[in-house]
Amino acid sequence: MPRISAITLAAVLVLSAPLAFAQHEHHPAPAATAAAATPAQRFATDAPLRKYMQSIRTRVAALEHGEHGHLDATQVATLATGIQGDIGNIVAECKLPADADAALHGIIGSLALNADKLKSDPKAAGAVAALRAALDTYATQFDDPGIGS
Repeated sequence: MPRISAITLAAVLVLSAPLAFAQHEHHPAPAATAAAATPAQRFATDAPLRKYMQSIRTRVAALEHGEHGHLDATQVATLATGIQGDIGNIVAECKLPADADAALHGIIGSLALNADKLKSDPKAAGAVAALRAALDTYATQFDDPGIGS
C-alpha cells in the first residue's frame, strides 16, 4: 500500500468530511514506518470505529459487483459517497489512543483516496482492490471482533 503523507491525508479528509475533520482531536503521528507496521498486539477499537468500518466493508463488497459490470456509474458513485460519509463519521466519533489513531489515519486515507477515485471514474483501475487492501490492513492491525484478521 502506498504511503500517504500527513498533508495529503489531511487534504483528502478535509475534502471528504470538512465538518467531521474539524471536530476530530489529532495526536502527533509517530514515524511513518511505525504507522504502517503491524503491531505486536492489534489496536483496540471503539464502537463507532467498528460500526463504520463494517459499513465500509459492506459497501466495498457491493462495489465488487461493479467489477463484474453489475453496477452502473450512479450506483458506484453512491457507494463511494457512502464510504466517504463513513470515513467522516469515523473521524468525528472515533476516540483512540495516539498510536492507534496514527495507524488508522493511513487506512482511512487509502479508503478516502480510492473512494474519491471511484466517484471520479466508476471504472478506476485498481480502486476496489485498493479498498479491499485497506480493509485487510485494518483487520490485521485492529482488534475488531466483527471483522477478524
